[in-house]
Amino acid sequence: MERTLISSIAHRDHPIAAPITPGNLDRLLLRAALPEGARVLDLGCGEGEWSLRALELVPTATADGVDLSAEAVSSASRAAAARGLSDRLRLHEMSAAEFSSEQPYDLVLCVGSTHAFQGLKGTMDAVARFVRPGGLALIGEGFWERTPAPEVVEAIGAYPGLAGTVAAAESEGWLAVYGHVSTLAEWDEYEWSWTGTLARWAAANPGPDGDQALAVAREHRELWLNGYREALGFVTLLLQRV
Repeated sequence: MERTLISSIAHRDHPIAAPITPGNLDRLLLRAALPEGARVLDLGCGEGEWSLRALELVPTATADGVDLSAEAVSSASRAAAARGLSDRLRLHEMSAAEFSSEQPYDLVLCVGSTHAFQGLKGTMDAVARFVRPGGLALIGEGFWERTPAPEVVEAIGAYPGLAGTVAAAESEGWLAVYGHVSTLAEWDEYEWSWTGTLARWAAANPGPDGDQALAVAREHRELWLNGYREALGFVTLLLQRV
């Protein structure tokens, strides 16, 4: 099984695909104060929950969602149809790094997908090409709340602390105007959903694919519970282009 398919399965019960509750997702989008007719771009959209919720909050808005995973794009398409939003959401099955647009956007989202641009700085440089002058970006990124064991850093990545993450996001013409730091409860809900949904799928699909999915779920749970729980943080920053 491809890793993108495993990820899509794991996120089925948590389509926000980040350690954030629906209420806090709404709070971040409402703080953006999108204008009528807003244009939204979601880079690494996954199941499309962020874009779909933005469209529900601003009934005249339109959005483009970009994701490399065919399974995620299909899920986003089904969700848009079920919520009557297909006519306002355009989906693009491709790498976020390859997407282009001639028209700028009022809000660009990249939550949990900065790896598509080789990290936070590359993400901010990429988003700057899409957002209109004075426009906004919502960027979700990990950071270390405390220093983890070296083997955990090797497995997860070398993130700075919260202050360093904000400073990196603000470089090159960006200003942080709001943010949300995910709570431990949000993290636990996300991780239990990720590992549990994948494990249930594995139990319902015996065979090589099920075995692989279960192995991934167990490996992920072990790294979370005995590695980065209470050490890895997640911040979603609302940034304005200045």
